[in-house]
Amino acid sequence: MDIETSGIVEAKCGDSGGSLRKYLFFISQLYGFAIVRPLQDLIVSRGDEVAWFFDNPEKLLPNLRPSEKFLRTVAEVRAYNPCAVFVPGNVVPDFFPGVKVELFHGFHARKRSGERGHFRIRNFFDLYCTQGPDTTLPFQKLAKRHGFFEVVETGWPKMDPLFEIYTNATSKKKRTVVLLTSTFTPRLSGAPALFETVKQIAETGPWKWLVNFHPKMPSEVVQKYKSIQSAKLVFVETDDIIPLLKAADIMVSDTSSVISEFLLQNKPVVTFRNRAPGPHLINITEPDKLKESISYALTQPESLMREIKGYSDNIHPYRDGRSSIRVLAATDWFVVKGRGYLKPKPFNLIRSLKARRQIGYYWL
Repeated sequence: MDIETSGIVEAKCGDSGGSLRKYLFFISQLYGFAIVRPLQDLIVSRGDEVAWFFDNPEKLLPNLRPSEKFLRTVAEVRAYNPCAVFVPGNVVPDFFPGVKVELFHGFHARKRSGERGHFRIRNFFDLYCTQGPDTTLPFQKLAKRHGFFEVVETGWPKMDPLFEIYTNATSKKKRTVVLLTSTFTPRLSGAPALFETVKQIAETGPWKWLVNFHPKMPSEVVQKYKSIQSAKLVFVETDDIIPLLKAADIMVSDTSSVISEFLLQNKPVVTFRNRAPGPHLINITEPDKLKESISYALTQPESLMREIKGYSDNIHPYRDGRSSIRVLAATDWFVVKGRGYLKPKPFNLIRSLKARRQIGYYWL
């Protein structure tokens, strides 16, 4: 399907006589909000409807906006009858109505082997909306091998606001901004090892630091960084990291998938013991190299910036802010076409039970 020229097809779904299309967001983590909200804006703007379902409502419900519709039970989801369920995660209840659409919770950060990580097929999804060639090509091979899902390259909805142009964003910052991020995986996280170095640089250096960690980061690590907050170092907890990506001039991280999001702005990243370092990164293995590496990266050497561009074009070549449009077009196309031409999805009892346990539902 040519996503660029197909437009939004007239898919009839939901239970409102076909005139109103209904979609569901299934969210498991805080970061899911920023991934699907650009898609929600598009759906609402064309006169259709969105609802939300959380597998952890106590944690996530406070982040829901007053205008956003929340479904509390499986019975409400079935009555709502969405034509598609968008999932920025790995698992979705297989008994929910509608086409199951994988949006991904991040870029392929190469934290582990592909079959155990980004490219693991869990038998939940009908449609994979991939971000760029780096993920499209492997998933297309998997689709050919398995035969029970479709793959369409659309770009990632979360990135749409990254490429919005603000006419009032012309004021100069007082100082360079460094954004520190980190994955929560203990063996990959650089946050504990970099703490003393970051503290010393923030106290004596010329830069302002913004610190944002994965929601699953151990609380003791979070508290250590919160304890050194000052006028030059601010710990930020948010469900939308895009404003932080825009505000920063450089990122310091480890093997977090958010690195790729930052690189799309053509800005440099210094990584600490990255699992798969490449020429698009300045990777260090010792904390005492951090300050000089930041200073070097800020000069934006030509060879580094060339590598960043090549890497970015491979993971997410779209700079038009229209990925949500492509995702919705692909989804509506699939709804109309139906999955009759595909093989049946394999039934996986263990994963199905896990999805049911996740939301506390064990009925048929």
